[in-house]
Amino acid sequence: MQPDTSADAFDLDAARLALEEALRPLAARARRHETACGAGRMVWHEWGAGPPLVLLHGGSGSWRHWARTIPALAERWRVIAADLPGLGESEAPPRPEAPEEIAAILSGGLDSLLGGACYRLAGFSFGGLMAGLLARRDVARLDGLVLVGAVGLGQPYEPPALRGVLGQPRARQMAIHRDNLATLMIADPARIDPAALAMQDWHTWRTRFRSGAFAGTTLLRDAILDLPVPLGGIWGARDTTARPDVPARLAQIRAWRPDARLQTIPGAGHWVMWEAPQAFNAALAGLLEPGFP
Repeated sequence: MQPDTSADAFDLDAARLALEEALRPLAARARRHETACGAGRMVWHEWGAGPPLVLLHGGSGSWRHWARTIPALAERWRVIAADLPGLGESEAPPRPEAPEEIAAILSGGLDSLLGGACYRLAGFSFGGLMAGLLARRDVARLDGLVLVGAVGLGQPYEPPALRGVLGQPRARQMAIHRDNLATLMIADPARIDPAALAMQDWHTWRTRFRSGAFAGTTLLRDAILDLPVPLGGIWGARDTTARPDVPARLAQIRAWRPDARLQTIPGAGHWVMWEAPQAFNAALAGLLEPGFP
């Protein structure tokens, strides 16, 4: 059955309630932390116990990007999920806003949270780019890096045209959110549920740092070329950020890093951990476990 795309289907209040209901058990179990972000504060959420695993979300996002993955990870790991500076609940980074400066803020925050302990790291989309820069800074205490639909690899990138919601009536905003999710994030429109719509709305109005300008750079490629830590990667087979050819994207990474363990999730788009959580969680678990002491 195709989803209802009429204006009446996009009830913002109902979608927000659906998101709140979906996140309430997870948020209630979280331990919230704040660390320095220039003159402001950066927010982190933590679940579980065990070896530390740090998660970095995508651009115009928050820790909520990982909401369907965190419960499974928290059974095995001490999961620490960031709200990157200028996104989610975290305050904006100092100007000029540059990924390298954000990596320094992340490293300092993890000094406070981990006290020098080693950790594993996974980053989604722009968070993958940031994970590479953070890994370069923290290489002495990093046990492994997993990229998820990462950008900043220096390969051809044509950003999809997304539509703005400013000034639009509420019902129309939700229709635009659905179109934007289908354009960039989720390959199967039937999987765009009310919680995903409300999350897109929540993220959109809390974005104070625009990460898109860095997607076509070589920042991540340069960071991982000779990074002496295990490297893994997961892409949705229909990821729009890896157009026109996801296998070619992965082949290029293997050319740079023959040791990289890369996987694709059939049928899934860019936000692969939301669209195909069971397959993604299994793939991520397999990439995190090898070499665990």
